[in-house]
Amino acid sequence: MNAYNLILDTDSYKASHWLQYPPGTEGLFSYIESRGGDKDKTLFFGLQMYLKEYLSKPITQAMIDEAEAFFTAHGEPFNREGWEYILKRHNGYLPIRIKAVPEGSIVPVRNVLVTVESTDPVVFWLPTYIETALLRAVWYPTTVATNSWFVKQVIRKYLEETADDISSLPFKLHDFGARGVSSRESAAIGGAAHLVNFMGSDTISGTLAAKAYYNEPMAAYSVPAAEHSSMTAWGRLGEEDAYRNMLVQFGKPGAIVSVVSDTYDIYHAVDHIWGTALKEEVIQSGAMLVIRPDSGDPSAVVLRIAQLVEARFGADINRKDYKVLKHVRILQGDGVNEKSIEAVLANLKENGYSAENAVFGMGGALLQQLNRDTQKFAMKSSAAKINGVWQEIYKDPVTDTGKRSKRGKLTLVRHQTTGEYKTSVYPIPKNGPNSQEVLIPVFENGNILKEWTFGEVRQTALNA
Repeated sequence: MNAYNLILDTDSYKASHWLQYPPGTEGLFSYIESRGGDKDKTLFFGLQMYLKEYLSKPITQAMIDEAEAFFTAHGEPFNREGWEYILKRHNGYLPIRIKAVPEGSIVPVRNVLVTVESTDPVVFWLPTYIETALLRAVWYPTTVATNSWFVKQVIRKYLEETADDISSLPFKLHDFGARGVSSRESAAIGGAAHLVNFMGSDTISGTLAAKAYYNEPMAAYSVPAAEHSSMTAWGRLGEEDAYRNMLVQFGKPGAIVSVVSDTYDIYHAVDHIWGTALKEEVIQSGAMLVIRPDSGDPSAVVLRIAQLVEARFGADINRKDYKVLKHVRILQGDGVNEKSIEAVLANLKENGYSAENAVFGMGGALLQQLNRDTQKFAMKSSAAKINGVWQEIYKDPVTDTGKRSKRGKLTLVRHQTTGEYKTSVYPIPKNGPNSQEVLIPVFENGNILKEWTFGEVRQTALNA
């Protein structure tokens, strides 16, 4: 593909929309919300990446020429006059204003998260023109961060019930999703979104995105870990030697060594190799061995491994009367999603084992098994300024009331006592309830007005 062209980062039919509005239209106001979906609230994240990477850079004459050639051949009209006006009058920067909730905020669905409006009446049509890119920049990272946050609450619950403390929580869900997404950029965006909640990842691009767009020097950590190729290279008769090599190479005091152990027979590997032939080497290494099954029913397999490990290595009883395995932890990285994680932890608890014993790695379910409809994200126009007067505009389809859109210029407020969020008209009535506006101006006319550090985003999510 050619170099990025903001004018072409839209849907084809939007090229004709500047001709479709009523005479005298001078402004448009649009908003983004989650209209519902799988979760009753969302963790807002990711807009800053889009603002920095794309929207804060000006269009050029070459972009205009390229877009005109494309749309003419494509069968759409092209607003060359409008885009050249932006180039000459605004030096190529889009005259729009974007407000958003602070990144990391956890907001109930059906509330405004982002608003966008035009700041120049000559090119009033810009808010809807950028809908395609702007909505994509919001729904994907927000949905990943939301799913990750809900998984975190499940793990937190079982740690609080069965562990002496929850200090291990930030490392309980590892991102294995880089190979399962549709592009490197998806891995970067989704990988960074997961790291709002956790600090373990093998998705390098996500960690780099947190650094590039949120100034976080190192957002995630990983450990030496085996894969099937490095184990099968030793042959079936060399399975014990393959495991021993992992201990020799990485088994240092205080280290973590993760070894996939289901290449042939996970139960034989745990009972006879790790638990017998290599038992003393594991103990003497001073490392924490992490045994990783990669097949079978997660709930049943993890419990069986825990029982075999206990029989060979023993277990301590913590202050809550749950067993904590000695020298070994179990990493489930196959078939992992919110439901299977809860099933694994519930089964461990029922059989007397602390959630401390389990760690999880999530791939496709974390970064790829979702779409815009997972949380029913939409961007709609709610007000138009026509002949100097702002008017409410909305949709209200008789065939689907769930797609009824909001009306007027909007904002999000939060009650200062109860903490309740509510979408409200803008500006907020002076004699209104004891509420404070939550939306913050983040972008205007090419300038980024507010930047969040990754630490701030994490803290906002943590305090929600």
